[in-house]
Amino acid sequence: MSPIDPSTASHKRKGSIWRTAKVVMWSFIGLRGKNDYEKDVEQLNPVHIVVLGLFGGVIFVVALVLLATWVVSH
Repeated sequence: MSPIDPSTASHKRKGSIWRTAKVVMWSFIGLRGKNDYEKDVEQLNPVHIVVLGLFGGVIFVVALVLLATWVVSH
C-alpha cells in the first residue's frame, strides 16, 4: 500500500453550485453519461450534492402535494 500524498489529500474540489444543481436535476431524471459522471466525481463537492439533492426532493414532494390538492379541488 502506498502512503497518501498530503498534497493530493487536501485537493479542493471547485465545482460551482450551479453545476451541482444541474447534476442533481439530471440525476432526478436519470440521464447521466459515464464521462460526465467521472468528471463530476473529480470536481463536485459531495456535501453540495447531498444538500441540493435533499432540497430538490423536498421541492418535488411539495410540488406533487400542491398538484394533487389542486386537482382534487377542481
